Amino acid sequence: MNNPIVSAPQLQNSAPLINCERLWQSLMDLAQLGATAKGGVCRLALTDLDRQARDLFVRWCEEAGCTVSIDGIGNIFARRAGRNPERAPVMTGSHIDTQPTGGKFDGCYGVMAGLEVIRTLNDLGVQTEAPIEVVVWTNEEGSRFPPCMMGSGVFAGKFDLEDTLCKQDEHGLSVGSELQRIGYAGSRAVLGHPVGAYFEAHIEQGPVLEDRETTIGVVMGCLGQKWFDLTLTGVEAHAGPTPMHLRKDALVGAAQVVSAVNRIAHAQQPHACGTVGCLTLHPGSRNVIPGQVQMTIDLRHLHADKLQAMVDEVRQVIEDTCLQHGLSYELTPTADFPPLDFDPACVAAVRQGAEQLGLSHMDIVSGAGHDAIFVAELGPAGMIFVPCEGGISHNEIENAAPQDLADGCAVLLRAMVNAAQGQGGHAA
Repeated sequence: MNNPIVSAPQLQNSAPLINCERLWQSLMDLAQLGATAKGGVCRLALTDLDRQARDLFVRWCEEAGCTVSIDGIGNIFARRAGRNPERAPVMTGSHIDTQPTGGKFDGCYGVMAGLEVIRTLNDLGVQTEAPIEVVVWTNEEGSRFPPCMMGSGVFAGKFDLEDTLCKQDEHGLSVGSELQRIGYAGSRAVLGHPVGAYFEAHIEQGPVLEDRETTIGVVMGCLGQKWFDLTLTGVEAHAGPTPMHLRKDALVGAAQVVSAVNRIAHAQQPHACGTVGCLTLHPGSRNVIPGQVQMTIDLRHLHADKLQAMVDEVRQVIEDTCLQHGLSYELTPTADFPPLDFDPACVAAVRQGAEQLGLSHMDIVSGAGHDAIFVAELGPAGMIFVPCEGGISHNEIENAAPQDLADGCAVLLRAMVNAAQGQGGHAA
């Protein structure tokens, strides 16, 4: 491959080149591992099914001529050599673990798109200046082991390796023991790996692109997130003899907080989200006034100051509500991710790739967390979104059009080659 058949500039302006059928078949083959009756996938991190999926990915990458290595948290790195081994690799990837009732595309598309980039470069005889690397991040979903984005978090130094290896699932099995059991406790160091640039292709997981009839989402950044557990405590009492004005009803207080979270998010548009996803009450009897409610609060915004303003307003509502109804409360932070702006050169590379291919595109913001958030702290990063049917994800009926997936992969190919050749900005 010392004399490329297609030079990088020619590739940038040529036809899509991606083999749509091969990419789709790879996704469908991977989806057989953990396939559910409703057409989705259940492949939790570090299970036997995850091992089978990892083995399949490794085999495909080795067949494509890649060198595969595995780090201490089980992240898999498949490297296609570049002319200059001293250059930091241009990376792409995502995850192949799923939700218990997950779909075929969340995470898996980003990994298979990266593999298709390597296969396409092989087909064309193109050798890049910098190495190309596809990574499978361990336990992005966090469905079996907390926290989510585990592998990329350890890679970026956000989570301590030894502490993370001790994390347990509901059956008391640890991350470390399960990595050993499935054969993916690697010897490669988890820190100090250079990142020339990182691009992650992903289904949008929302309805915006489909609603706008747009193929490519040029991801500008990710919403900041602040999560809380809230416990409201009143007094359980008989539903009949206790007059309304003498009650200390924790559920009434919770209802006011739920309404406020929704109202505050609407007031901070655009790019604000507020959600109460879990709510449990005690004692849970139809003729007993609820004495305690436990609930979660999830607040998100693109701008840190507005996100904090949302938190402050919700906190004030909680205090006022407790005073009004004679309740006490405990508000515990459980997650805090600051808003993220992706690297301008990487964003421009994605936009340029879409323009060169004549694909409809728009700037978009990610409302969900992705491994790219952590990798962006180590080097320039960007993301590519493609539509998913109905905006539905984390669901067995999750679906995406083969051509949209191929188009997103074609943009990924151009962005990565641009970075690996050192063309444009510092994204290489």
